[in-house]
Amino acid sequence: MNHNTRQIDGFSAIEMMVVVAIIGILAMIAIPSSMGRIVREQVKTALPLADVAKEPIAAAWKSLKILPKNNQEAGLPAAEKIVSNFASRVEIQEGAIHLTFGNKAHKVLQGKVIMLRPAVIEESNIVPVEWVCGNANPPEKMVAKGENKTNVPEEFLPMLCRKG
Repeated sequence: MNHNTRQIDGFSAIEMMVVVAIIGILAMIAIPSSMGRIVREQVKTALPLADVAKEPIAAAWKSLKILPKNNQEAGLPAAEKIVSNFASRVEIQEGAIHLTFGNKAHKVLQGKVIMLRPAVIEESNIVPVEWVCGNANPPEKMVAKGENKTNVPEEFLPMLCRKG
């Protein structure tokens, strides 16, 4: 029997520090991606609140070929009274819907706006209004009404609301 051989039990301090460093690096990679997923989910969850304004705007275009200038003309409550967990107001400006994030929305969304603009065929009010979300382009041959004031960072917008 050789008395010079040692039995190795467990990890050395250096091996343990390497494992801890690897876990730390993985955590730093995972945390931002999960935050982004949470923020994108909040944006998607808030968007249906704008549906309350779509019908009266589309009806005004179909019947009169005009777009309501504000909430009152659209027959809607004041902007700050249309709220949800992640939205603090829904405001109509020249037919476009401005949804402002607030309440329980993530801090990167607080006060940010996503717009839904009505896209129309100007010479025909018989063609239904199509809604252009955020920075997206209107359908071919249609004109989006209202200025796009979306300031939610592109990375947090649903694909339907991104450029291109």
